[in-house]
Amino acid sequence: MGAEKKANSAKRQAARKEQGKVKFEVYGEEMVEKTVKLSGNSGRVYLPPDWVGCTVKIIRID
Repeated sequence: MGAEKKANSAKRQAARKEQGKVKFEVYGEEMVEKTVKLSGNSGRVYLPPDWVGCTVKIIRID
């Protein structure tokens, strides 16, 4: 990678850190949007029962 490309990459990373948000690109089967509810000393999200045993990824959006 050339010096100019490295500098541009560093600038993009710095800009993302300043915003506090990053972009994720995820491929999957389906998606639901939920609000995390308080559950004791932690949070809880209920998902459809047919998702039991599946692998999921949770991304905080705010």
